[in-house]
Amino acid sequence: MTDLKFAAIGINHSHIYGQVECLKRAGAQFVAFHAVEDDLAAAFSQKFPEARRVAEAREILEDETIAIITTAAIPADRAAISIAAMQHGKDVLSDKPGMTTFAQLEEIKRVQRETGRIYGVLYSEHFEVRATVEAGNLIAQGAIGKVINTVGLGPHAIRNNQRPDWFFTRERYGGILCDIASHQFEQFLFFSNAMDAEIVSASVANRGNPDKPGLQDVGDTHLKTADTTGYIRVDWFTPQGLPTWGDGRLTILGTEGYIELRKYIDIAGKPGENHLFIVNKEGPRHIDCSNVDLPFGRQFLDDVRNRTETAMPQERCFNAMKLALTAQQMAERGTEWAQ
Repeated sequence: MTDLKFAAIGINHSHIYGQVECLKRAGAQFVAFHAVEDDLAAAFSQKFPEARRVAEAREILEDETIAIITTAAIPADRAAISIAAMQHGKDVLSDKPGMTTFAQLEEIKRVQRETGRIYGVLYSEHFEVRATVEAGNLIAQGAIGKVINTVGLGPHAIRNNQRPDWFFTRERYGGILCDIASHQFEQFLFFSNAMDAEIVSASVANRGNPDKPGLQDVGDTHLKTADTTGYIRVDWFTPQGLPTWGDGRLTILGTEGYIELRKYIDIAGKPGENHLFIVNKEGPRHIDCSNVDLPFGRQFLDDVRNRTETAMPQERCFNAMKLALTAQQMAERGTEWAQ
């Protein structure tokens, strides 16, 4: 198990590139992938020529030398891929959302319990963003006291690339809170040092894309634990003039200070990404997090080798998606999207 091999099944979302790079940086060997779309496969092969393209997913599933399956298939299809992988004795690193329905979540949890495999979701806005990782480091050191509130904002650009039809089909992408807000739900649990939370309120709407009735272009939610409260807003309204896909931010309030992350851009401010601003008893300061270490990939591979949960507790991984699905369900009651 010193030289772990992994493969990809389903490459529909571009997050798959980051998932592969995360595992490769940590030392795993990328050996194969399965994708039915020739155009996606061609670009993917050009980026990762070391991985052979296989015609059938079962070729990967039945290869006993492959320890890990990673997937960024269409969201509604990810659960089935993850379940098949675990049933074939492999650990899983999925893109978010890991699933789009409560039934899929319960089946993944059942199979994970029965097989003892690791089921992980690469919440990239946490584990692949150096500023978010550094915020966790500072809070662990007591820099802002006890966390009592978070505000997570996840704006996205609908112009980011040519979106396929599934992106606008509610049943395929799972709804905006299930999909992109799953990042923020995981961060809320992490910074609250909690395994679970309660959804207080939630809403979704289509405010600016009437030609795409299946699209939810804005959503928000309030949630709480016994010790913390939080607010999340996600949307597809990044202006065309912003030079990146979204002005993602996170504010973390503690009893002795606060942190604001400007993850991808500091508008009209400091250049580059990964900006952390902290205010506490020492005064306000800015921290450039561009060189902060990203430990998730190494921790995940160590968990595969040692059967531990250092990268992310399994319970928190599942409950982040439970919260996303719960908020999605609450928001859709009485709307055209209600199931």
